[in-house]
Order: sequence, then C-alpha cells, then structure tokens
Amino acid sequence: MFKKLLASVGVGGAEVDTLVLQETVEPGGRLAVNVVIRGGSVEQSISGLNLTLLTRVKVEGEEGDHYRNQQLQSWQLSEAFTLQPGEQREFPLQLDIHLETPLTALSSYRNQCRVWLQTGLEIDLALDAGDNDELRVVPTSAMANFMQAMESLGFQMAKADVEAGYLQSQQFRSSTGCYQELEYKPSGLLNSIQEVEVSFVPQGGQTHSLIEVDRFLRGDGYMAMSWDETTTAAELQARLRQLLRL
Repeated sequence: MFKKLLASVGVGGAEVDTLVLQETVEPGGRLAVNVVIRGGSVEQSISGLNLTLLTRVKVEGEEGDHYRNQQLQSWQLSEAFTLQPGEQREFPLQLDIHLETPLTALSSYRNQCRVWLQTGLEIDLALDAGDNDELRVVPTSAMANFMQAMESLGFQMAKADVEAGYLQSQQFRSSTGCYQELEYKPSGLLNSIQEVEVSFVPQGGQTHSLIEVDRFLRGDGYMAMSWDETTTAAELQARLRQLLRL
C-alpha cells in the first residue's frame, strides 16, 4: 500500500521516454520515434498514451506581447492497459509531421523558434508521466531554394519567430493557428528596402509565401508568390528581383 501511495505522487511510478531516431525532419516529413514505457515498483493502470507536437508562439495584446505553447497536431497511441512492476513496453512509430511546422534550423542572428514532441502517459489515480523532446526542423528543398535566392539578392536573416494567427491570400490559407515569420535585412541600401518578412505556407505540392516589404518613408506592402520543388534558386531569385523591384 505504501508503494502505491508513493507511485501516486511520482515516486517509484511508471516512466515514459520518447527516443527520436533521426537528427532532422522537414515540414511534411516523416519522423521515426520509439516510445518506451517502464513500469515502476507497483502495478499501474494506464488510461492513455499520446504524443503532441508543440511550438512556442508570440501573442500580441493591448498590454504587450506574451508567449504561449501552441499545439500543431497530436496522436493517440494506445488504449488503456495495465503496466506491471518492472515491465517495459515499446511503441515504434512513424509520425507524419504537419506541413506548417515551423523551422528551427535557421541561420539567424535571433532564432526564437522551438518545436518539440511532448509525450503524455495518463495514469489512473496518480500523477501523469511525461517527456519533452526538442526537434531540429530543417527547410524543405523549396524553402531552401527561396532562402538561397534571398541571400543571393543581398538579404540576411536577422530574426525568426512564430506568431499567433492565420495567413491568407487568394491562393492559400494557413491552418494551425500560428505562422513563422523570417525577418530579412539588406546588407546595404537596396532600393529603399528596410526589411522583408517572409512566411511559408506549404500546401498540395506547392509552397506559398506571404511577403511583407517595409520601405523607408513608404510603409509596408504585402505580396504573395507560389512555387514548387522543381523551381530553382536562380529562378526564384529572378522572380524575387522583379517582385521586390530591385
């Protein structure tokens, strides 16, 4: 009885550990993980096991900005079961990661982007066990070509963050309730451009982008463009040069 009481407050109870089996993943890619559950010193009833993909978003408000955790997607991994003392169970999984997952592997002076997997082990009559695992999310080839084009035009990524809200144009609409914003600064004076903010929305084999251009003394302007993975960096550079009026 004493062991059960200890397990109910997390001492000697079940533990869960999610092992991420690859170093990187792309938005829309597949992530291999192995969820390991280890029984404690007493038998415990497990009512559920789930994984949640999370990011941290900035929320703008009248009293200033604040941050919150935003769910991108979740997976229910198992039904209820009983875990015996010392028992170990493993759940090898292939997770299809959301297309709009923010990038974290970025060459930015101020990279504020985080994405992680949260594992939840729901234990009846006890504290739930959990585990958090940071993910390294790399650009798709279509995104990488766009970034290369921006650099070739003389822009450097100065900041990256994730903000609450939706993006929409005539061609696309985001779906997760948050979007990533990549802030580019010109290395010199480029046709009066002060900064360019870029957000990606991949959908249906295409990558869409909403682009905000801030020019000296002229305010902000918004534009959108779309391309697929066959579009080269050189082609994107030519399109951006025309779009940005460089």
